[in-house]
Amino acid sequence: MTYAIIKVAGKQYRVREGERLLVDRLHEDEGATFVPTVLLVGGGGAPQLEPGDGAVTAKVLGDVKGPKIRIGKYKKRTGYRRHTGFRASLTQIQIESIGGGKPARASSKPKAEAPPKAAQVSKPAKADEAPADAPSGLPAGFADMTIADIKAAAADWGVPAIEAALAYEQEHGKRKGAVAALEGARAQQGGES
Repeated sequence: MTYAIIKVAGKQYRVREGERLLVDRLHEDEGATFVPTVLLVGGGGAPQLEPGDGAVTAKVLGDVKGPKIRIGKYKKRTGYRRHTGFRASLTQIQIESIGGGKPARASSKPKAEAPPKAAQVSKPAKADEAPADAPSGLPAGFADMTIADIKAAAADWGVPAIEAALAYEQEHGKRKGAVAALEGARAQQGGES
């Protein structure tokens, strides 16, 4: 079994492929891959004391907090008691590969592939289509409109369209500006008729 001794954040660890370990907090983003300092690679024969660059790759899984350490101070017959605690800031890493080979878990957990460009273009709903749960009479593309668009377009809508849009907004969006604009347009339409 291949193993390596690496140095991360000033401490040494004996690791194998696929192993997860907690190290002192690193300044790496979650999901980032980095190459720690390799001190020794061993396993199949005599240990290599001078391994090549990139002999070990590790992936940052995330930042975590260590266990809580409680500290209490006490002096008898004086009433002196102090209590405090500490939790270390740690980073969880996973060893991807040792010896420049392929990652250990690449075949067991494939990465999600991005869909083709054509599928991404056809995926968004058309602006003319109303949402499935929309009331009848809802103006075309209302779900995608901003509050400014609603204020501008509400003057041209009829009373049934304003009522349907108001019902949809109160059910789903609950945007105060949109509700106010629709109520104002309803009042203006009611005054004109």
